Amino acid sequence: MSEHCKKAYITTPIYYVNDIPHIGHAYTTIIADSLAIYSRMAGLETFFLTGTDEHGQKIEEAAKKRGKSPKEYADEISGRFKALWDEFEISYDKFIRTTDEDHKIGVQKAFKTMYDKGDIYKDVYRGHYCISCEAFFTETQLVDGEFCPECGKPTQIVEEESYFFRLSKYQDRLLEWYRENEKCILPKTRRNEVMRFVEGGLEDLSITRTSFDWGVKLPAEMNDPKHVMYVWLDALMNYLTALGYGTDEKLLDFWPARVHLIGKDILRFHAVYWPAFLMSLDLPLPKHIAAHGWWTRNGEKMSKSKGNVINPKEVADAYGLENFRYFMLREVPFGGDGDFSQKALIDRINSDLGNDLGNLLNRLIGMSGKYSDGAVSSAKVAELYGEELAEVHDSLDKLEPLLFEMQLHRYLEELWKPLAVANKAIDRHQPWVMMKEGRNEEAYALLGLIANILAKVAVMLHPIMPKTTQTIARALGFTINGTAYEDLIQRKDLLSDFTIEKVPPLFPRIEEPLLKEAAPAAEEKRPAEKKEKPKSEPVEGLITIDQFFETKLAVGTVVEAEEVHKSKKLLRLQVDLGEEKPRQIIAGIKEWYSPADLVGTQVCVVANLKPAKLMGMLSEGMLLAAKDEEGLALIRPEAPKKAGTPIG
Repeated sequence: MSEHCKKAYITTPIYYVNDIPHIGHAYTTIIADSLAIYSRMAGLETFFLTGTDEHGQKIEEAAKKRGKSPKEYADEISGRFKALWDEFEISYDKFIRTTDEDHKIGVQKAFKTMYDKGDIYKDVYRGHYCISCEAFFTETQLVDGEFCPECGKPTQIVEEESYFFRLSKYQDRLLEWYRENEKCILPKTRRNEVMRFVEGGLEDLSITRTSFDWGVKLPAEMNDPKHVMYVWLDALMNYLTALGYGTDEKLLDFWPARVHLIGKDILRFHAVYWPAFLMSLDLPLPKHIAAHGWWTRNGEKMSKSKGNVINPKEVADAYGLENFRYFMLREVPFGGDGDFSQKALIDRINSDLGNDLGNLLNRLIGMSGKYSDGAVSSAKVAELYGEELAEVHDSLDKLEPLLFEMQLHRYLEELWKPLAVANKAIDRHQPWVMMKEGRNEEAYALLGLIANILAKVAVMLHPIMPKTTQTIARALGFTINGTAYEDLIQRKDLLSDFTIEKVPPLFPRIEEPLLKEAAPAAEEKRPAEKKEKPKSEPVEGLITIDQFFETKLAVGTVVEAEEVHKSKKLLRLQVDLGEEKPRQIIAGIKEWYSPADLVGTQVCVVANLKPAKLMGMLSEGMLLAAKDEEGLALIRPEAPKKAGTPIG
């Protein structure tokens, strides 16, 4: 492995200080943080960069409106970004600001290098400029001959002296790079989009302005003080100046970046202008430029006027930061637009995290405490449960490529498969039956299997949920670090024997939204319209969807069944609902089902009924069934489902 292969340079875009952090900023930063945590755990020397972009006409105007200098305004907004990332415990190595002096020095060096090479020349610029996007557009690109094709705001006709970068010179080299490096831009649809744009022809790029002053000046030796650099040339250079380009250059061996994470709205700047600048500077190109989509809320685009902008801190405070991190990475395929709703977040917490992960740990704690005083051993796991282990390792082996190719939802989807193996093993092998039959060794080995699956999943989930997974690891007697990654994942070793530590439930069930939803914006008043009366009378007894979801339905596996003495109707069942121990349910189905018919089959259970006594026995739920003149039939899942799977 070369020295550079042992390094990982991961960047977010530097966020423009025209507004406070929103959910899109948090999404990008959480992805980058997860990649950085994984890289460090995997033994790579890692440098993780984030920061703020603070120059340009838009900032100058925003500051003026607020009665502040551009620097005062930039200090305020940049401080909010840094404070939020610190509160979110984002593990960045450097927070760069384009107002940093060493950054300006590096940008000036790059400008002079490209100028000396002949890639920058002076001319007069005439064209349409969008202040909001800090971008230039041709007449044919405008909407209705005036409006910006990106943001829809009016453009200004600009005619002024400008320095130009010979972007057209690099058109063929850019296309060659795209074609020879299939994964240079992720996802692939974005690469195709960029290629089509470049194939349409590139014009030279105006890279200085004289109409405003808030920006990086040209190098002093050029003796042209009225010019400031184009904000995007200034901003893109941060990826190099953060490593010391133009100053001490001590960290430049981290270049090129392994991943530049960006939003799709700034793809052209990163995938066309940035590699062309690097080619001019004779520097290597980044390995991946990964562009994600936008977030909507309940299916609507977010805007201040609608009052539906999501504050990531409010969501993290209400639902837990790590739950929020998991949801963001799991909910939407990278590159597509994602929709945020509290219902979707709650479903992920209750189902994926609560039922699949948290409940598995609870079951292990309960069973090991009951059967072995908390002692868990891996001694016989490979011998007795080798098939399950092989299936788990097969899933784990697929994970790293998915992570660095930005298939984050698939990474988590694949990581959840070992949890399904564990839950299925409990349902299939029934350790409570093993203990009754004296097959203690098999039961103890099954507990070891579950513990090892949880441990391996915790290691690979660690980049997304670093605190939660350390809690799981503590319960299982180890610490997640590079050694654990090497032992449990790379070498496929098993845990040393340990005594389990009881921990509180990791994901308490959430029954209703924890944040108040924004009221819909008032609609414009319209002339009253005569409404027709409904053609049919409303149906009596209708309930709302919320009332329906007050009933908790779940799939259960019948693990024991017997007749109730002296009763003609009742059977006493032990039903596994994916909890620490099976529930006892007394069911009046003896006329239609014998105990032998039921053991090992699945049923649908009303799981949140208040327990009641029938013939002196506690019943902790009710089976769903349908009855007509031909008799009674239990309602069952069409295909086997994991015990505890919610029905909705």
